[in-house]
Amino acid sequence: MKTLWNHRWTWFAFFVSMAALRILTGCSNADRALWTALGSPGDIICYSGGREIYRATSTGKISTDSNGWYFRESATNKLVRVSADCVITN
Repeated sequence: MKTLWNHRWTWFAFFVSMAALRILTGCSNADRALWTALGSPGDIICYSGGREIYRATSTGKISTDSNGWYFRESATNKLVRVSADCVITN
């Protein structure tokens, strides 16, 4: 007699759903926030000597490389690169 569990796709779906459940419940709030913020606009505030030197809002993802931060600024729609101590919020 065949049951639902004899079908290999049922087992595959079961294991995939259990893995997804594990990933979703195993992540911290910070991990989930990071994944949901990817590609969304953000605010960037840069400091030098404890004083604010730059403030902007990006149109999308704020990226980083060895030279600092870069993003498309929403006010000018231009690519901006900054190299400073910056705080980024999404």
